[in-house]
Amino acid sequence: MPRSRKNRLPEQPIPVHIVTGFLGSGKSTFIKSLVRHKPPQERWAILVNEFGQVGIDQALFEARDDVVVKGLPGGCLCCQLAFVLQAGLVNLLHRSKPDRLLIEPSGLGHPSGLLDVLRSEAFSESLAVSEVIVLLDPRRMDDDRALQHETFQDQLALADGVVISMTDVASPQQILAARKLVAGLWPAKRWLHDIQSMTIEHLLHASAHWQEAVQRPASHRLEGDGQAVMLDAFDYRQPTPGQPVRDEGRSLGYSSLGWRWHPDDTFDLDRLTCAIDGLPNNVRLKGIWHTSSGWKALSRSNGCLSLEGAAWRRDSRVELIGEQLPEAVTLEQEWQRCQVVSSA
Repeated sequence: MPRSRKNRLPEQPIPVHIVTGFLGSGKSTFIKSLVRHKPPQERWAILVNEFGQVGIDQALFEARDDVVVKGLPGGCLCCQLAFVLQAGLVNLLHRSKPDRLLIEPSGLGHPSGLLDVLRSEAFSESLAVSEVIVLLDPRRMDDDRALQHETFQDQLALADGVVISMTDVASPQQILAARKLVAGLWPAKRWLHDIQSMTIEHLLHASAHWQEAVQRPASHRLEGDGQAVMLDAFDYRQPTPGQPVRDEGRSLGYSSLGWRWHPDDTFDLDRLTCAIDGLPNNVRLKGIWHTSSGWKALSRSNGCLSLEGAAWRRDSRVELIGEQLPEAVTLEQEWQRCQVVSSA
């Protein structure tokens, strides 16, 4: 049977799906279930990273002609194995020529480093990062050490969508707590599925990581019987490089003003913090920016500014809330002055 990759134009990049999640969340089992339902005309490559040295997960995948599995044991491909990852990917793509690539990082890995590698110049034309999926074990809701773990938080922050796993062994209270945790995340997730409702069709028709699906207010719900839960309650307009998208609103006596930029737009961190410091003290701000010093989360409340690293990579975005806000045009010009102008 002819493979679909023969029908793909040479310039079309290979879709990449990252399936992440904390230790024991069921990533390998989930990927194996996707493999069982994959389109027969597609050839898949699966890259499995394990923190241990032996490489057990790779051996658990069934050998078949249309699925190539490569293991990278002995560390985290999101950080210290970055060079090994790049070389391994080049070799895997050259030898297997897949129609689709699935990557399972270590449960202790920060997937932001992996995304940086995949979106680097080396793979910018050959790979297209699709949705980042995180598996969330509801039993972790009773584990304070996991909830406070930086990797656990970064995986959720970076994900486009969340799959609630282990529902057969978790209590209804734990499942509800997990769903409430996801619904309260900022930036919001695109979707939330229970493991039973996550189908292969969703994977095959996923948007790119830096895109966001359009959601309707009627879809903003938390209750349900395991069906998909759409978490964004606005019509998302996709920013393009150099062209931010602005959203404004007003309710209960307060105004909101926000922007989103394409992830390739970069900001000077010093100019950005100075611009934020110049805002009136009664304006609350929270934002995530792709800066010259990496991806940063900045928040400001009662005149106090906090700065920390961010795992988010989908876009730069900021939201201001206050009873009276500065003029939108003036602020937009200020944000533009904070951008790093490319020399290209």
